[in-house]
Amino acid sequence: MNEQNIWNRSEVESPCVSICVVHQEAKICTGCNRTMDEIRLWSKMTPEERREIMAALPDRSSMLTKRRGGRAARFARGDAKG
Repeated sequence: MNEQNIWNRSEVESPCVSICVVHQEAKICTGCNRTMDEIRLWSKMTPEERREIMAALPDRSSMLTKRRGGRAARFARGDAKG
């Protein structure tokens, strides 16, 4: 085996930024904007499938920045304390 090839690895391209927190309402990772199913199946997807998902990820970030409605929304959801 060629010693130079030992450290050559074919890594799966990934949008992961190691901030793995699932947004409760949007149900996507707040770090990479992928769904849990997309994360789970990522290594089994074809490069074309991964590229298609990665192209859609920037549009998903707006799902995480929408205002949630403040106090009125908490009362409507039943989250309010008091």
